[in-house]
Amino acid sequence: MFIQVKNLTKKFKNSIAVDKINFHIEQNKTVGLLGPNGCGKTTSIGMMLGLIKPSEGEIIIDNKSLEKTDRVSILSRMNFASPYVELPKRLTVKQNLEVYGRLYGVKNLRTKINEISKELDIKNFLEKKTGELSSGQKNRVTLAKSLINDPEILFLDEPTASLDPDIGDYVRSYIESYKSKNKITILLASHNMTEVERLCDSIIMMKNGKIIDEGTCEEIIKKHGRKNLEEAFLKLARSNNEI
Repeated sequence: MFIQVKNLTKKFKNSIAVDKINFHIEQNKTVGLLGPNGCGKTTSIGMMLGLIKPSEGEIIIDNKSLEKTDRVSILSRMNFASPYVELPKRLTVKQNLEVYGRLYGVKNLRTKINEISKELDIKNFLEKKTGELSSGQKNRVTLAKSLINDPEILFLDEPTASLDPDIGDYVRSYIESYKSKNKITILLASHNMTEVERLCDSIIMMKNGKIIDEGTCEEIIKKHGRKNLEEAFLKLARSNNEI
């Protein structure tokens, strides 16, 4: 298994944000991390990115412990995209991509920026300041940033939020195409159940810091006697009992 999470826990003072979760992700698979706001998704991703120190537990990536090995060598193989984490507003789009490209030591950076700008249709505003972009344009730039180093592991948090249906579909198609061409493992956090069904090989459902269910979309829908994933998600989110 490529990513393995063992008894991962995060405590903040008197509250437990993540409570002894266990899961694994195989290489070249896309797994959806679902749950209502405050369920522990963002904290879990933060720990896997090395941004938040776990209170307990272990994160193993490609048979290497994130805490016990050279973190830089592991983290350099990852990247992250979220519309809720803004890029420096005063820099142009091109400057932002150059900064992140240099941080990751990307070779032939100019060529890489040119290629990814064409693929994600951001070439027309490369010289524009990031703070002047629309929310949809910012999303595509953030996705471009997350792919600048050709990551083996990609964390996506609501990648199509604020996008109109046409651009949203374009981005989903791009993610599908990119994954098929590259050996990449994706952890996707999204509230768009149609998106999750389309992109994910399996899903993990969280609530109150715990994993309450996991499986393929079809398995979850069938298990809970619902017509689609959104109905199953609502059932689990509104249930008073952990399943």
